Amino acid sequence: MTGTLYGVGLGPGDPELVTVKAARLIGAADVIAYHSARHGRSIARGVAAPYLREGQIEEQLIYPLTVETTDHPGGYAGAMAEFYEHAAARLAAHLDAGRDVVVLAEGDPLFYGSYMHMHKRLCDRYPTEVVPGVTSVSAAAAVLGRPLVEGEEVLTVLPGTLSGEDLAEHLERTDSAAVLKLGRTFGKVRDAFAAAGKLDRALYVERATWSEGRALPLSEVAPSTVPYFSLALLPSPLNDGPGAVVEPSGASPAGEVVVVGTGPAGRPWLTPEVQEALSSADDLVGYKTYLDRVPVNARQRRHASDNQVEAERAAFALDLAKRGRRVVVVSSGDPGVFAMAAAVLEVAADPEWASVPVRVLPGVTAAQAVASRVGAPLGHDFCVISLSDRLKPWSVITDRLAAVAAADLAIAIYNPASRSRTWQLGEARDLLLRHRSPDTPVVIGRDVGGPTESVRVVRLVDLDPTTVDMRCLLLVGSSQTVHITKPDGSSVVYTPRHYPG
Repeated sequence: MTGTLYGVGLGPGDPELVTVKAARLIGAADVIAYHSARHGRSIARGVAAPYLREGQIEEQLIYPLTVETTDHPGGYAGAMAEFYEHAAARLAAHLDAGRDVVVLAEGDPLFYGSYMHMHKRLCDRYPTEVVPGVTSVSAAAAVLGRPLVEGEEVLTVLPGTLSGEDLAEHLERTDSAAVLKLGRTFGKVRDAFAAAGKLDRALYVERATWSEGRALPLSEVAPSTVPYFSLALLPSPLNDGPGAVVEPSGASPAGEVVVVGTGPAGRPWLTPEVQEALSSADDLVGYKTYLDRVPVNARQRRHASDNQVEAERAAFALDLAKRGRRVVVVSSGDPGVFAMAAAVLEVAADPEWASVPVRVLPGVTAAQAVASRVGAPLGHDFCVISLSDRLKPWSVITDRLAAVAAADLAIAIYNPASRSRTWQLGEARDLLLRHRSPDTPVVIGRDVGGPTESVRVVRLVDLDPTTVDMRCLLLVGSSQTVHITKPDGSSVVYTPRHYPG
């Protein structure tokens, strides 16, 4: 039984764009093969690194040359053919021994990829499977936010190694185009776009989906700065206006700040609107604990800070956006409830940030989450109060507690206690008992939605402040709130929507 040869596409560079199938095969393979230049670094292996495992055999296939100058008797073509024959023989030895071999390929294995040379030499002798990958062309269009083709339009893919005349002729005839293999060919490619009368529409993308990638009009690119992993794109002419994201040099890029709520436990209660904002962001800013709930994206920059520097965090986010970055400020729960929305908007009121757009996207609040676990304790009028006196005097808190207690509102209490605030909850309980029955139900939710979730219901008179910490939220019922203990011992708490008299 021989092994199977797999040509596995890795996409354009972002490890998160590796397909599920590719990741599975990479992790299961006996042998991992990849091409590299003489310096030994392999972009393909770097992309695949998160999916490799210990003990795998690695076959590094090092090109004998990278420019078309050689003293080989067969010239450049002869030198490369000899290299591919030798590389194929190395892989065949593993296949003959029954080992599965995965050949890593940037982008798609059969789209200008080195894997095809292994495939042609081995596919008639061994079981072979090709796993497609996202191409650099698709990645560049996604980075630009520009459609490639629409309706009956024609897309032409060209290698930059063609003659300038051939390039210009193809570009003149087509609707949309992608020109690959730039690097040393860049000057010729740019001249071909100009000769075809389409340089003003042409865009340039470098290292698409990489964190260090860039995109700008082709006419503004300095030839000396162009790497091999770049391409020129002529997007759909039907979409020249809407959706363009590349700004000409000298214009201010369109940055913004989006303040989002991830809910009390992250992804399970994340809204699609918030998910979209997180996915498209360049930078994520927030308290470290909340940032850790957002999956890491190698393309994005993450800026974590302490929980007590809201104004500094807001100013930092606004400054990033002013410089053209798409910034998401991450809050737990809802950003407008004792969270970052107010802090950002307060700082953004300074004239320095007048040009920076700020949007707020809602999230599931901790009060809603805790209430849902027992029923509907907030089913009638209620208020929300924080017991933290870090930003307001304790006297203000007690005045408000007394007022809402006298008004017979159900109360959601945030920030009930912390390491440095250990006495306030006891005083708040005693104050509420002046207006509420000792039997008033109090719901204590801790880490709701998280791995250590606990929810219990106690009487107001039995509320023990020593059992409550900063990760808890309390719901105090009104005079009408009902607590029912079911046969299985679980609790149902609700406040009727009607009120007597």
